[in-house]
Amino acid sequence: MAVFTEVTEFQANDLMQALNLGELTHLRGIEGGIENTNYFATTTQGEYVLTLFERLTSEQLPFYLLLMKHLAGHGIPVPDPAANRDGDVLHKVCGKPAAVVNKLAGKSQLQPQAVHCAAVGDMLARMHLAGADYNRSQPNLRGLPWWNETVPVVLPHLDDAQAALLRSELAFQNHIAESAGYAALPRGPVHADLFRDNVMFDGEQLTGFFDFYFAGVDTWLFDLAVCLNDWCIDLPTGVHDHNRAHAMVYAYNQVRRLTSAERDLLPALLRAGALRFWISRLWDYHLPREAAMLTPHDPTHFERVLRGRLQTPVSMSDLT
Repeated sequence: MAVFTEVTEFQANDLMQALNLGELTHLRGIEGGIENTNYFATTTQGEYVLTLFERLTSEQLPFYLLLMKHLAGHGIPVPDPAANRDGDVLHKVCGKPAAVVNKLAGKSQLQPQAVHCAAVGDMLARMHLAGADYNRSQPNLRGLPWWNETVPVVLPHLDDAQAALLRSELAFQNHIAESAGYAALPRGPVHADLFRDNVMFDGEQLTGFFDFYFAGVDTWLFDLAVCLNDWCIDLPTGVHDHNRAHAMVYAYNQVRRLTSAERDLLPALLRAGALRFWISRLWDYHLPREAAMLTPHDPTHFERVLRGRLQTPVSMSDLT
């Protein structure tokens, strides 16, 4: 959520007026993130988030924005994109596709305990079920095809041991993707990036999921694995936290019962989740784009997580 495109108060106010959201009183760029330009926009009617999309196209964006509207309509606490008088939720600012959503209450829980992980697991399962009848489809744009395209680009920046690990894990994930067990995994719209900073809490009460701009149709197990690899990991060491992971998986399983294929493939998908973010962080770190307030994430964190998942595999029987 860095600022790649500077938006003036005049430009932001024009959009707020067109969306009947009141008169702009304050505009502030949001630091953090690496994909889009984001601003907090306060108006006489409330608080909103203005996003300018720097990579996603006008053809791709309806999937994300209408998915949020679909989930909001099914009672999932997610940002609801604002529509103009014609019902359009995709707008244009500074020549870029843009959207405005309501700002969620609460704050991110960056040091989660088991109770927070259980709340995420519960709501993640509810989100998966709510999205099952969403009538649009778009692949996870940071899925296996993107991994295969991007690994050759980042390999020159790695030492021999890192390169060997990256190549071997990519080969393993291609093998898993061709298996009958993988084909049997339930799938539908997934968030695919539900890290600690993309969830809001008020105390122990979960108040919302946001930043759906990596969403796509993928296996629900991959979505759960991404969460486990962030919420249930000790950040300084990359070590798995059993109590938090148990709380998340148990709560998820109470809402949507995990299938036998999902139980079997959890160790492989935990590795897949670590690989995906190692690759993307290597890409962002070594081939950065210019932006105000842009701070690429450290790629070595997910290298540690992947090595941990290889050295000490975690099975579903450990967690349920």
